Parts: sequence; structure tokens; C-alpha cells
Amino acid sequence: MTHLWVRAETRANENRVGITPDGVRDLIGQGFAVTVESSDNRAIPTDAYRDAGAEIVAPGSWTDAPAEAIILGLKELPDDGAPLRHRHVMFGHAYKGQDGAAALIDRFRDGGGRLYDLEYLTDEDGRRLAAFGFWAGYVGAALSLRAWSAQKHGTICAPVHAYADRAALAAELRAELDSLTEPRPAAIIVGAKGRVGRGAQELLTEMGCHVTAWDVEETAHGGPFPEILEHQILINAILAREGCPVLVPENATRPMRLLRVIGDVACDPTSEFNPIRVYNRSTRWDAPVIRIAEEPPLDVMAIDNLPSVLPRESSEDFAAQILPLLRELDRPEQGAWGRSGAVFDEFSAVRAAE
Repeated sequence: MTHLWVRAETRANENRVGITPDGVRDLIGQGFAVTVESSDNRAIPTDAYRDAGAEIVAPGSWTDAPAEAIILGLKELPDDGAPLRHRHVMFGHAYKGQDGAAALIDRFRDGGGRLYDLEYLTDEDGRRLAAFGFWAGYVGAALSLRAWSAQKHGTICAPVHAYADRAALAAELRAELDSLTEPRPAAIIVGAKGRVGRGAQELLTEMGCHVTAWDVEETAHGGPFPEILEHQILINAILAREGCPVLVPENATRPMRLLRVIGDVACDPTSEFNPIRVYNRSTRWDAPVIRIAEEPPLDVMAIDNLPSVLPRESSEDFAAQILPLLRELDRPEQGAWGRSGAVFDEFSAVRAAE
């Protein structure tokens, strides 16, 4: 019997979950055993999972789960250095040279576990099969607009909080923008055809901004891209990877620019392939932007769990995408799970050889 263990997230401001109570009910009907850790912060109440038939256990008890259990989470594990003996489904951020990547891979190697990274859960053509991208783009664009509005009021973007739904977020943002006397800013989205880009475009259009939508055709020549500096807001929706064009070079902070806010939704600041070269760390909910230039101001928004600002909607959307794949966890060496596991095996082998 395949045993899925849903762990409680430990990161601050992380209220999402990868499966809904209906998904739990579905898997139990397929013959799975499902254990869910209790959580006071999760967007979906623990009692709903109990009512769906899941076994409810204490938060953090996955460390003592049976060896055959597959642990489902979203964001990073506690950074305690302990060997990892289970198979984990999560966003590992371990394959592009990010901080802590090598240590995470070593923890799996030391414990005999395996990482099935959700970012590498793809079809045969390499397309991702489950992602929070739309909501990352939607929220990222909203916070970028908020940063622009704060500049116009002579301040810096205030701390972020979660919202009950997108309507509440949009209503608050619209009221903030309507308090200004000047027109909405012009924005450019790079990666406009993907999930992140579509989410960003929907929010910006909803708020009445003029949007320039770029994708691979516009960036194929490799740069430079002076057009980006002619917009007030940039939304970066392309993942850092080898061959990625540099969208914003180090010298883009010079005064001769219209650009005021960079919303780096892809958020890979420590990767050597980062296309936004004017900053080097993620931002936080309590400090959503880094101000990297003053005259005129230029702020970078680079929060790496943006969809948790809309935790219920983003969780339900993601859970619907991944549920068909979770049904296949009884065959983890095949299909998308096999491809994701193979990426871990490749990087694990590299670490072993170093």
C-alpha cells in the first residue's frame, strides 16, 4: 500500500498545502494510506482532512514516519543537517547552485532518501505538470504595483500579509492606486506566455496598466534590452537556467531610466544564471523590496513564496493539477516521478564524485 504523508510547513508565512481534503478522499479510494500532520497555519483546516479519512498526527512527526512513506510538502525542510531517509516531494531548489543546495543533496545521500523536486515534475517534452506559477505572477505583479505606489507616496513598500481571496487583494490595491493623481504605470513582462506571465498580465490589465508582453521571440537575440528600462515596472517570469539572457545588467541602476520597480517573480538571486543582476538576495514579507538606487528610486521585489499571499486559492489550484500525478505514486520509477527522480540521481552522483 502506498503511504502519503502530508507534512506541516514550518516556514513563516507559508500556509499552502499540496493536497485538498477531496484529494485525500480520492487517494484513499484508490487504496492509498494518507497521513496529515496537524497545522494551525494551513489555509485548509485540519478537521477537513480528518473528515476526509486521513490519519491526523502531530506536526513535524514525519521524521519518525515509516520508511516507505512518501513525504509531501512544499517549501524547505528544517535546516538541521539531519540525514533524510524518506522520499520527499517538495520544491528543493537544489539544482541551480542555490544557497544550501549541495547540503540538501548530501542530506538525502547520507540518509538514503530521494528528492522528487516538484519543479522537475515534467512531461516527456520537459513541460512542468503542476505549478503555482499563475498565482506567483498575479501576486508578484500586485506587490510590484504596490511598490511603485509607495514610491509615489515618498515611502517604501509596506509589509505583506495573506488575503482571503484575490478579490480582497485586488480591491485593496485598486483603492491604493486610485488615491494617486497620476496614470497607471507602463509595465513589461518577460516570459508573458507562461503561467507566471499570464498571472501577472491578468493582474496588471485588471488594474488598468499598459502591458508590454515579451517572450522568447523578443529575447532571442540575447540582449542588451534597453526597452526594459523604458518601462516603469518589469516583471521577470523566466526561470534562471543556462543560456538565460541577462535582462537587467549591473549598470541598470544608472539615473537615465524610467524603470522604478523590478518584480523578480522567478526569484533565483543566488543562481549564476540569474537574469536580474542588480541584487543578490530574496526579499521577505516584512520587507518586500530592496531599494538598490535612490535617484530615481529602483526597488526589487523578490519574495520566493508569493502564492502564499493567496494561500487557499493557490493551494486548491495546485492540488487539482497534481492530484492525477499523486495517484501514480505507487509507480514512482515511471513517468513524471521517474523523470524527477532521475534529476536527483544525476546531481547526487555529481556530489558523490566531488
